[in-house]
Amino acid sequence: MASSSSLLRALFLLLSLSDSATRILGLEFGINYGQIADDLPSPSRVATLLGSLNVSRVKLYDADPNVLQAFSNSNVDFIIGIGNDNLQNMTILANAQDWIQQHVQPYIGQTQISCIVVGNEVLNSSNNQWMPYLVPAMKTVYSALSNLGLNKQVAVTTAHSLNILATSYPPSAGSFWPNLAQYLQPLLNFQAQINTPFLINAYPYFAYKGSPSEVSLNYVLFQPNEGLTDPVTNLHYDNMLYAQIDAVYSAIKAMGHTDITVRISETGWPSKGDDDEAGATLENAHIYNENLLQRIEQKQGTPAKPSVPIDIYVFALFNENLKPGPTSERNYGLYYPDGTPVYSLGLQGYLPELYSATGTRPGLYSATGTRVLPFSVVLVSIMTFLMNI
Repeated sequence: MASSSSLLRALFLLLSLSDSATRILGLEFGINYGQIADDLPSPSRVATLLGSLNVSRVKLYDADPNVLQAFSNSNVDFIIGIGNDNLQNMTILANAQDWIQQHVQPYIGQTQISCIVVGNEVLNSSNNQWMPYLVPAMKTVYSALSNLGLNKQVAVTTAHSLNILATSYPPSAGSFWPNLAQYLQPLLNFQAQINTPFLINAYPYFAYKGSPSEVSLNYVLFQPNEGLTDPVTNLHYDNMLYAQIDAVYSAIKAMGHTDITVRISETGWPSKGDDDEAGATLENAHIYNENLLQRIEQKQGTPAKPSVPIDIYVFALFNENLKPGPTSERNYGLYYPDGTPVYSLGLQGYLPELYSATGTRPGLYSATGTRVLPFSVVLVSIMTFLMNI
């Protein structure tokens, strides 16, 4: 029989672990669920995984019916996407309405769909033919939603690469490329009218990769550093991501708008890269995302928008083995396809039992290679201890 003091000690330990679980599971961040791979778990297993982690916001790059069906009654809020190659087609109202009736209406009663992203990084695309269709497609999709009585429930926006900025430093001098003004001005006017956020895909990793000798690694990883001060506003920045967000706000303001909120639709760090991809390591990916989650937990705003907590969708849920390009492109995931964390972020203890094809569950390891015991194993150990004292 366990003594009172032993029980109290064990109970304290259990409550400490539970408090940690509550802290991790209470984080308000979204996740990008890419599927350019041939080894990913089924959508139903992914729904179980995200449910166990209490992740309630997911961004897709399409409107995969298998995913939307798998997440029925899950309370997960979805952003879905319309591909760039479908933009011209979406400028015709009948086509846009048919798309919504096929990809939104059948699921919206059971699966929460709050936003449609029309195109991805269109204004940074090598295919200039898509650019003229972006705003007309957004407007037509919004009209189709209105006709179907869904415009109050489902927002319309698009996502941009940070490369739409001609100037990003100092943040107060942020500005868009002049040649994009013909597209961005009507886009901003429309988004202000319908009150939807300006989405940006921001990766400090790219800045470091491009100039590792000039860009401070600590600055891009949210690590302690001297930071930078904007000479115009005297605002101090201790990390690059916040500076990038405020540069976008400045660029939007330069085009006459202070009524649009900036959100990060993608940010992350690769855990592996080619020899010429500076900084693409497991350790740096771990540091970047762990520090990012801490900033989200603290509900921080940027120096220019301190009362507006950063709103972020982390890229990405899984490593995607079929993505083209350098090795880093296939290694942004927080998880391997078998459900094992790529590195420890304090999330792996609450994974469901995702088994590999051999029926064995892979071990969990931190970025340093130390084995991390799942919460369930720790809990069983505590109970065994109690029964044997």
